[in-house]
Amino acid sequence: MRLKLKVTPKSRANEIVGVREDGALRIRVTAAPQDGKANEAVIRLLSEALGLARGAIRLAGGASSREKWVDLDGIDEAEVKRRLGN
Repeated sequence: MRLKLKVTPKSRANEIVGVREDGALRIRVTAAPQDGKANEAVIRLLSEALGLARGAIRLAGGASSREKWVDLDGIDEAEVKRRLGN
């Protein structure tokens, strides 16, 4: 499954904020957007929140943008919503 994200780096906490009107999942991470640190923090946060191995989450687009796409293996949209409480 492919998931759209809106990421805010250099935030006060690592957290999943909610879903925007366009369907993108809003995520905040404390890491700075340099050398892929924020991208790695996003993958780590999603891994913990969804109970997936980090290898099951791949950045599919937007590596240098705040709007990103990730591919999730082994989970469908309904299960993502259930695990995130949406």
